[in-house]
Amino acid sequence: MLRTLKPWRDLRGLPRDSWTLAIVTVINRAGTMVLPFLMLHLTKNLGIEPARAGLTLSGYGVAALVTAPVAGRLSDRIGPARMLKVSLFATGILMWIFPMARGWGAVSLAVFLLGIAAEAFRPASMALVGELAGQERRKQGFALNRLAINLGMSVGPALGGVLAMSSFRSLFWVNGATAMLAGAVLTGWPIQAGGPHPRGHAAPAVYWGAEVGSHARLIYFLFALLPVVLVFFQHEGTMPLFMVRELGFSEAVYGSMFTINTVLIVLLEVRLNGATAHWPHRRSLAVGSFLCGAGFGSFALARSLGPLIAGVVIWTVAEMIIFPAASAYVTEMAPPSRRGEYLGYFSMFFGLGFAIGPASGTAVLQRFGSTTLWGLCFVLGLVAAALMARLPIVGAAVPGGTVQPEPSAE
Repeated sequence: MLRTLKPWRDLRGLPRDSWTLAIVTVINRAGTMVLPFLMLHLTKNLGIEPARAGLTLSGYGVAALVTAPVAGRLSDRIGPARMLKVSLFATGILMWIFPMARGWGAVSLAVFLLGIAAEAFRPASMALVGELAGQERRKQGFALNRLAINLGMSVGPALGGVLAMSSFRSLFWVNGATAMLAGAVLTGWPIQAGGPHPRGHAAPAVYWGAEVGSHARLIYFLFALLPVVLVFFQHEGTMPLFMVRELGFSEAVYGSMFTINTVLIVLLEVRLNGATAHWPHRRSLAVGSFLCGAGFGSFALARSLGPLIAGVVIWTVAEMIIFPAASAYVTEMAPPSRRGEYLGYFSMFFGLGFAIGPASGTAVLQRFGSTTLWGLCFVLGLVAAALMARLPIVGAAVPGGTVQPEPSAE
């Protein structure tokens, strides 16, 4: 019993600024409703055909792909806390302007700009989480961050599903308002840490074609991660089309899938990561990748609500295993003065997955049908699991950016 409760008790040892960041994250995520319903807005409200809408949605991923490494380097230079405020206020303004875009070109531009503003948040937030928690409590810090994200996400998409049934425009107003509110809280209740990192005698900045390009562990990990990210982002692209257009469920039912996802994460993720804390990262990432493919792959047999919920539960367990392990893996291999930059490259591959996943998924769905789509998702999950099982083992970062081996799983 004490062992079960220990992961929750460990969160109490985190510093005050970690909790401030968590509050900001909850507020911001509680308004996250535009992105989950953007595909439906494009196809149902604006009348854009699914394949073309998938390309438009991929513009968000392209923006994230471009933004992540730049935002990571900027957060190292100006401080991640300042970068968060820029991202939040810019996102709020763009959300309020977005409904004015009507034509395909204007909507595509709006999606791209929104991706730049919103995705600048991710690498700065992860860098700040790691810095505030310190090396000894870094896993607890990421656990608190994930808890905050999913507490907010348990509200946003569910509320968005209800609002979308009457007015898609209201989603943009509410999403923008929560982003602005989160920025205001961060401004009025400032985080004392999270300033610029002095470069000192650190090695030159990392560039994709130079030092990062020669870092075999990071390169291998990022490309091993890509197949499972492509699968995961089907919940933003093809899953709403599959549930609403093909199976005939309402937007509210689709939104409730996010509630199931986030409630499970809130209740179980800290405990699950505590139970698997002794696992090497490669075991966690391989198991999580397999479950992600299996969860989405099970939709090939789903034609009623029960099997859909079962699939969501499976890939939710995968999410709880993969994301904390992946964040910790990258954080541990990164030199402290470049943590934001390394996490920026990590975030860049999420942008790449978002750029490719929705467009390719909707193209497969439209041309070959849902059974083929979900079968391919299962295959990609197997590929990612096989690659992750061969991941180089690293441990806690030490001065100079080298790593010490993890302890054995036994």
